Parts: sequence; C-alpha cells; structure tokens
Amino acid sequence: MKRIILCIILWSLALPMFSQQITDGHYKKVLVIGAHPDDPESMCGGTMLVLKNMGCEVVSVYFTQGEGGIEGLSKEETARIRHQEALNACADMGVRAVFMSQVDGESYINAKAYDEMLDLVTKEKPDLVITHWPIDSHRDHRNCSILVYDAWRKSGYSFDLYYAEVMTGLQTQNFTPDTWVDITPYREAKLRAYLMHKSQHTDENIATYHDPMETMRGLEFRCKYAEAFIKQHKGR
Repeated sequence: MKRIILCIILWSLALPMFSQQITDGHYKKVLVIGAHPDDPESMCGGTMLVLKNMGCEVVSVYFTQGEGGIEGLSKEETARIRHQEALNACADMGVRAVFMSQVDGESYINAKAYDEMLDLVTKEKPDLVITHWPIDSHRDHRNCSILVYDAWRKSGYSFDLYYAEVMTGLQTQNFTPDTWVDITPYREAKLRAYLMHKSQHTDENIATYHDPMETMRGLEFRCKYAEAFIKQHKGR
C-alpha cells in the first residue's frame, strides 16, 4: 500500500509544469505553420480549435501545396486538389488559410526562403507560432521548422514558438514534450477537418498514428485525448 501511495504522489508531481500554457487565454493570434496541406490539422488541429473558441485568431499556414503527395498525378493537378482540401478543412474549422511558395519534396533553405518566412511573420504579427519539431524524417518538415526558428530570432523573439509532432516514430523523432493541451471536447471536430484531406488516406492515418499518439498524450496529461508540444526558449 505504501508503495502504491508513493507512486501516486510521484505521478502527481510529474504533472508537466507548462501543462496548458498555450491555452491560458493570453494569446490573440496564432500561426500554425505546416509543411504540407494536412500538417497543421494533423499536428495540432485540436489546439487550433481550442484557441479559436477562446477568441484567438487562428491562421493555418501551408509551406507547400503538397505537390508531390498524390501518386500518378502531375504536380499541378496534385497542388490543385490539395489546395482545395486545405481550404475545405479551414472552412470547416473556421480558420484562415495562407499558402507559401515552396514545393513539396523540393523545399530549400537560402536567403530567399529566410526572407519569405520573416516577411510572413512580420506581416501577420502573431503572438504565438506552432510549427514542426526540427528532428524529423521528412526534409520539408525540417526545412519549415528551421526557417520558422530563424524568423523567430530575426523578429526579436516577437512571438512565442512551440514545436508539435506529426506521426511520431515514423516522422517526428526524439520528441519529449513539456506542454500538453486537452483536446477531448474538440477531437471529433479535429478529425473531421483532417479527413477533408481525402487524397492523403487520412482515415488510415487516424487509426495507425493519431489514435495511439493522442491517447498516449492524454494518458500523460490525465485526460482522454491530448496534443503535446515543446516550447522554444531564448538562448537554447
């Protein structure tokens, strides 16, 4: 019995310090910058909906238009389909969509790319940005993350920066969160928006990746379903 009580106490003390800091009500505008159509909804669609329903302006930013994401179709036709899927998802969530100029599978980092990302955050003036964790098997995810990080520094740390996970294990690697958001009340709405990306076999992805990942994060945060993040701090 003493051992059980000790375990309960230790478990309680392990509650993450930053917990739901993202949704404590002080953010007015968030940019969620994903590498491809479906990434923003996938990595933090629930948190986007929580913030929106708290009165925060939510903008879903697509680094590419997913040009390489449908086998057998041209880049142009694929981009048209995935662009529309992203618009449908944003309309369903009630958020605004912004598309950047990079190409799926051909993303790059150079002076032009740095300038485009900095121009985006300078124009939009968010106080919160969420993007990919930079250690990731997908080059587009890594490049997107690095460009956002640079824009954060060049902007004088004008917004809080958080990293999110996508298909952890397959794509996101070495991800140990310090911040959790309970998305249980919004999970069905998140999945509905994610399923708008029909070309990406999203129904299969939910069963294979999102159910286990969001359930695991929920267990960590003592709720049914959660999304998890890592906050970037100055000097790190």
